[in-house]
Amino acid sequence: MTCQPVAVPRFEPFAALRYAAADIDDLIAPPYDVLSDSDVDELAGRHEQNIVHVDVPRERDGDGRYEAAAAVLRQWVDDGVLARDPEPSFTLYRMRFTDDLGRDREIVGVLGALEVVDAGAGRVLPHERTTPKATTDRLDLTRATRANLSPIWGLSLAEGLTSLLTEPGEPIASVTVDDVTHSVERVTDEARVQAISAMVWSDDVLIADGHHRYSISRTYRDEVREATGSDDTSAELTLAFVSELVAEQLSVAAIHRVYRDISRVDLMAALSKHFELWQIGPVGPQTLAEMDERGYLCLVYPDGTGDWLMPRDGAFEGVRALDGAWLEHSLDGVKHTVGYQHGVDELLESMQADPTITAAVMIRPVSVAEIERTAREGLLMPPKSTFFTPKLRTGLVIRELS
Repeated sequence: MTCQPVAVPRFEPFAALRYAAADIDDLIAPPYDVLSDSDVDELAGRHEQNIVHVDVPRERDGDGRYEAAAAVLRQWVDDGVLARDPEPSFTLYRMRFTDDLGRDREIVGVLGALEVVDAGAGRVLPHERTTPKATTDRLDLTRATRANLSPIWGLSLAEGLTSLLTEPGEPIASVTVDDVTHSVERVTDEARVQAISAMVWSDDVLIADGHHRYSISRTYRDEVREATGSDDTSAELTLAFVSELVAEQLSVAAIHRVYRDISRVDLMAALSKHFELWQIGPVGPQTLAEMDERGYLCLVYPDGTGDWLMPRDGAFEGVRALDGAWLEHSLDGVKHTVGYQHGVDELLESMQADPTITAAVMIRPVSVAEIERTAREGLLMPPKSTFFTPKLRTGLVIRELS
């Protein structure tokens, strides 16, 4: 028996649960953590078997909503709504879209079961500091359903993974949502499965999206170990989409900073110690391109006007060249509350609607090169440094936990 190296993460095929229907447009959904209440209402109303009925359970009998979600999932399996693959497989997942610059893009990755490792153990790495979440929603749902419903997004540092995923697999489903075509294909060929697994095993995997879900998988794994006395159960791995960390495979947007609990005067005073401020008038989506061209950040006010934030010479010596890190440095020791919002239009709308917001700062997207450099050096970016798009759909693949 060939022993696998212990310094890299296990990545294995599994027998997936999939919708048996040919048309899945009304059955799948975006990740739970980007859905508003109205989004959930709309998706649930589309079809009684939309995945949100399980993945985003509503109050039914108090805390019984998780048990109710599990009952729905079991009923769907019993009724044939969801069909279990007869053998373990990997699932190729392609997303085709046109980016903001008008370029045709395709992201291809593979859905499989990724090893759950201890925090700080290496192999599966966070790429940014995370903000604490007190809710046990995902843990309670995992306990009840005994299933991984939403994949984390992992970035493989193994060069060449994309070439292994280029050849199509067995077509399973395809749907176009919001101008993005999501397609999944099953791979069962033993040689190809082994090649994909070995490639992912050959280097570290960086968590791009789903840090909280991965942490919950670790907690659940520990509970199963304690209950069973075994470290060889399905809880040792979790559902993951893994794609290669290369620029043409990623579309990274910025997550802008929103400031509260500080006056405009105090905020401007703190920022002006490190930036020169230059009034620019109305702010819009076109401002992002100007920021990238000039190398500036942009301070935005609730009325939709803004100021350039031009870094002062030497102000950030010794500080990592990340907009988020610059802002943390500038506001260190200054009392304030920071929130996060992606999208320029969404940012402007939220500022107009929320009188508690003092101002916001638009930041530039982090480059793929910087993401890899940070990972290789074992460092972490500030919280909410990156927003990976498009978002993976939930419901294309479900992984059961025995």
